[in-house]
Amino acid sequence: MEILILLVLIGIGAYTLKSRDQNRRIALLGSHLGKQQIEKLMESLTEGYLRALGEGDAERRAQIWHLLTTAEMTLCEQFNRFAAEFSKVDEADARVSKFALSIPYADQLFPAATFDLRKALAIHAQGITNATNNSLHLTPKSKAFTLSAELFLMQHTCHWFCRSKTVASARMLARHKTTYPQLLASVSPETRQAYCRLIGR
Repeated sequence: MEILILLVLIGIGAYTLKSRDQNRRIALLGSHLGKQQIEKLMESLTEGYLRALGEGDAERRAQIWHLLTTAEMTLCEQFNRFAAEFSKVDEADARVSKFALSIPYADQLFPAATFDLRKALAIHAQGITNATNNSLHLTPKSKAFTLSAELFLMQHTCHWFCRSKTVASARMLARHKTTYPQLLASVSPETRQAYCRLIGR
């Protein structure tokens, strides 16, 4: 009976520590993201891409693609501002645990098993910029596919920072029907190489 009570107390303590740590991370990221409209622009772009892909008339479809470039550029500019501002956060506060599951304060207990969110956001900013500028000269459809992947991988990284890699992957699958490996395979080779090098994959 005493062992059971002890286990319950340990469980409650671990949950409290985990919640406190996650709330701190969410508040930190939110304080910077809240100054932009990145998530709203992402939703608008996703809906716009689906509308363009579903449009049967070629002229109308071309008009939609053209209109979407403004939203792409706005999102790109806002994300670059966000990444630049977040780069000023202390290194200790920007650590992300590489463990699949959330362990309270794992970034402080096991600093060697972490990566720097500031560097990850810089990689995402470059990937989003390259896709927006269409440096690979892709078709509108392929550009939309690549930019969506860049944005979703960035979103995965943010969820990973706030919660855990497992939770981030589960959310990505639930919201976008996309697995983490699919995201890595869909971003540009430059993003994939830099990102995998950072997280030690």
